[in-house]
Amino acid sequence: MYYSSIGLLALAVHLIINHEYLRLGMDTERTVSYIRYRRFVYSVTLYYVADILWGYFVYTRIVVLAYADTVLFFLAMVTSVLMWTRFAVAYLNREGLFGRIIIYLGQIIFIYEILNLIINLFHPIVFDFTQDCEYIPLSARYITLALQVGLFALSAAYTLYVTFRTEGKTRLRHLTIGFTGLVMTVFIILQMVYPLLPIYAAGCLIGTCLVHEFVARDTRIDFERAIGSARHMASTDPLTGVKNAHAYMEAKKHMEQRVMNGSVTEFGIVIFDVNGLKRINDTLGHEQGDFHIKSACDYICRQFKHSPVFRIGGDEFLIILEGEDYENRQKHLKAFEDKIDTNKSEGLPVVSSGMAVFVPDGNEDFDAVFARADRNMYERKKKLKAQI
Repeated sequence: MYYSSIGLLALAVHLIINHEYLRLGMDTERTVSYIRYRRFVYSVTLYYVADILWGYFVYTRIVVLAYADTVLFFLAMVTSVLMWTRFAVAYLNREGLFGRIIIYLGQIIFIYEILNLIINLFHPIVFDFTQDCEYIPLSARYITLALQVGLFALSAAYTLYVTFRTEGKTRLRHLTIGFTGLVMTVFIILQMVYPLLPIYAAGCLIGTCLVHEFVARDTRIDFERAIGSARHMASTDPLTGVKNAHAYMEAKKHMEQRVMNGSVTEFGIVIFDVNGLKRINDTLGHEQGDFHIKSACDYICRQFKHSPVFRIGGDEFLIILEGEDYENRQKHLKAFEDKIDTNKSEGLPVVSSGMAVFVPDGNEDFDAVFARADRNMYERKKKLKAQI
């Protein structure tokens, strides 16, 4: 049973280091190389299971099950080789002629192995068992393994060739992929020489550990950073750098949920509108209009430093007051309005503002607070227009 015990140990380590890739889920946001490496991890998992069962069935001398599991063993092994080469080509992002040749060779070897195993059912050419469940490797087994060695060596050589054309962290990752291919090549050769030892399982374990440590983890971090950057860009107004209307809708939805479950009882809304923006755009141009919008945003951000600022329209901004800004809301709004009064007298950008706070009486929601703040903003706009 020592054969199966080694496989069990390899499977346990494999599941621990690759648990993320083994989780079922959608791959719509993942890269091609991530998806292909995940398939390689699945194929190696299947190989470990087949390898463990093979040791058990041979030990217990169950010939029929040992034979069936040996078929699964060879299928899982050749599948892992195919998945590895597909991953290597995708990771290098070099699906040119040579990359396609490697993938086609992997598919040819895979089909060749299936045909061998079908023929083996009627005339043993890959392997056979005696009545005492003694395993007998035959010529086709060595041919298939030799072809897999050649494919691994070819993909490793191709990876190392590409490696010397890269720099920095990318070179280290590519070097790891190439070295892993060489490791797998060596272990398949040893498996050819020692058919009754779980050598390829050890090679797969070393390979996946190397890829996980030097490639997969860094790639995942880079991917998560890219996703975070994309999400930030999707929720940021490009002109002012504050949150945009999409981010506002998400914040509104979150606040409404908090109001419904009673986790928040104090918040306020302040709405801002840049006065005379249409006139500025029509007479001075949109560049000057953009300057007024950015200036207005700067006033808001400076006064309400602890609150999220959203640009919800062309000349409209909104903030959601909580915490310190909520507690000091009257002082902040008074200081902001004083600043705008000064701006008006000096010919600087003028911004109307209106505030309302949530009243937790069970009859008010976020939209009601918004509506009251909007009305207050228009009252302020009328006063500013009436001033000489």
